Amino acid sequence: MRLALAILFLIENCLYAIASLTHAGFVLQGHEHRPAIIAEAVISAVLFFGLISLSLDRPWSRTAAISAQSVALLGTLVGAFTIAVGVGPQTRLDYITHAVMILLLVTGLVWLARNPNAPG
Repeated sequence: MRLALAILFLIENCLYAIASLTHAGFVLQGHEHRPAIIAEAVISAVLFFGLISLSLDRPWSRTAAISAQSVALLGTLVGAFTIAVGVGPQTRLDYITHAVMILLLVTGLVWLARNPNAPG
């Protein structure tokens, strides 16, 4: 389970880092959006600290991982809401990316919440 959770966190972290770089114009042109660069970079950092907490295997590791997933989900829902109201890029890529992000984060939260034997 520890390895599977670490892989999930790593996938999420990479997804947010790539999204941030995309909004900076390094991956794709035409998707630049400064607030999204910052938000997705911060979420990527939060998820990275969640991954580190899992690897430390402390009594608080599971709580830290759940907190990281929760903060990331909240931030992503804010991003999805801003897209829905017309702020920022309105591309199919943005819609799909946010849907995948939300799906992965909810999966991680459910996994952590349902498994009391999860790390920590």
